[in-house]
Amino acid sequence: ILLILGFLSTLAVIALIAVAVTQNKPLPKNIKYGIVLDAGSSHTNLYVYEWPAEKENDTGVVKQVEVCKVEGPGISGYSHATEKAGPSLAQCLQQAKEVIPSMQHKETPVYLGATAGMRLLRLENESAADKVLSSVEKTLRLAPFSFQGARIITGQEEGAYGWITINYLLGNFKQSGLKKLLHSLKSISETSGALDLGGASTQITFVSKELSSESPENQLYFRLYGKDYQVYTHSFLCYGKDQALQQKLARDLQAIDFYFQTVESSSLLDPCFHQGYQRTINISDFFKNPCTSDKKKQLPFSQLVIEGEGNYQKCRENIQKLFNKTNCPYSSCSFNGIYLPPLQGDFGAFSAFYFVMNFLNLTSERSPLSLNKVTSTIESFCARPWQEVKTEHRHIKEKYLSEYCFSGAYILSLLENGYEFTEENWQSIHFLGKIGSSDAGWTLGYMLNLTNMIPAEEPAVPPLSYGSYVALMVLCSLVLVSVLLFAWLLFHKPKCLQKGIV
Repeated sequence: ILLILGFLSTLAVIALIAVAVTQNKPLPKNIKYGIVLDAGSSHTNLYVYEWPAEKENDTGVVKQVEVCKVEGPGISGYSHATEKAGPSLAQCLQQAKEVIPSMQHKETPVYLGATAGMRLLRLENESAADKVLSSVEKTLRLAPFSFQGARIITGQEEGAYGWITINYLLGNFKQSGLKKLLHSLKSISETSGALDLGGASTQITFVSKELSSESPENQLYFRLYGKDYQVYTHSFLCYGKDQALQQKLARDLQAIDFYFQTVESSSLLDPCFHQGYQRTINISDFFKNPCTSDKKKQLPFSQLVIEGEGNYQKCRENIQKLFNKTNCPYSSCSFNGIYLPPLQGDFGAFSAFYFVMNFLNLTSERSPLSLNKVTSTIESFCARPWQEVKTEHRHIKEKYLSEYCFSGAYILSLLENGYEFTEENWQSIHFLGKIGSSDAGWTLGYMLNLTNMIPAEEPAVPPLSYGSYVALMVLCSLVLVSVLLFAWLLFHKPKCLQKGIV
């Protein structure tokens, strides 16, 4: 009897422990990974994203877990050595291999999207652009990941995916889910607009209640988290900050007769550079760019020496000539005859918008600064002598440092003169570098949209249903209690039973 009772007790205890441990052990993480390379005009960034295989309303919950900046120029900078474009990505691909579990390398998709730098190279030299992409594709195929494509994305895609990123990170797509990570950005509309500025292009994207059918090429449709969105988007090629500067200089060259010149070189006073700054450019290289080729003219000199003047007001006047506001074939336009519906809601401005304004200390305030404050800050910066600016910012490369005055003035001109933001709605613009742990940019939106194409998997579930688990626990407990009660009765007979026996 003792052996039987002991055996039953042990069996009941083991059963209880086994069921509890099996049912409550941590479920395996079913995480998927994806890689997107942003091949911009000035540099390339590699982003690693992860999301649970069980999607929400057919869209994965994607978050950034790694970013790697590729050394050297953007891939379009390898137009004269196309075979080096692909190998330049090797170091960052190695970093991605270390972040993603090796068991999942083969199933991890990798995409490369090239933006305005490659769009311009394709216009300038289609053969070179194809060779660059071929070199990049060769390197990506050799990586242990699942290569899904390397292509030049359109300006529309770049703008739209940036819009997806901003609204995803702010939690605007989920009515009861994601908590907003940036409390200062509270839109009066359901979604927030996106303003993107790169080196070669700029994009504006937002949902407008007054969007008409006048310009269907500026409309895109998305379905995210079970809901449809119709957005306005336009990309202005050659209006990124680097190409805008080239355009401005090309216009200034039209008036070169007003400046002293020799057969070898000519000097040009430029109000958008600090006083005391000098830069020499080769005329032969200058007009090869598709953004300036239409302004090409025969000049009696081979080099141009730019001399800084540091005059913000004159700089703004020069920049404003880049925006043609005379002709509008629609009910309303931005510039160059491009349709723009009335601005609506808040806007997140990222990429170069953020980098330039952050350098000028115009993004650190909790609440957005007034337009007058921003203007006066940039004006004061432009008026500072070059030597003083250079001494204060020794850690910044001279080329980048020298162009912050122009870039600040250009951003204000683009937003005020181009898109017609005013003192009244200026504070609806929020300059964003990161939201949470993710960079603001088009790549996360690209990855998020692509997860719609990845089939959802069945979520990992415990081996027993909740009802079965409870029933087994109760049964095992009853068996254990019954055994213990029987043992007690056997070895400790109740008094009533003892009297009966007597």
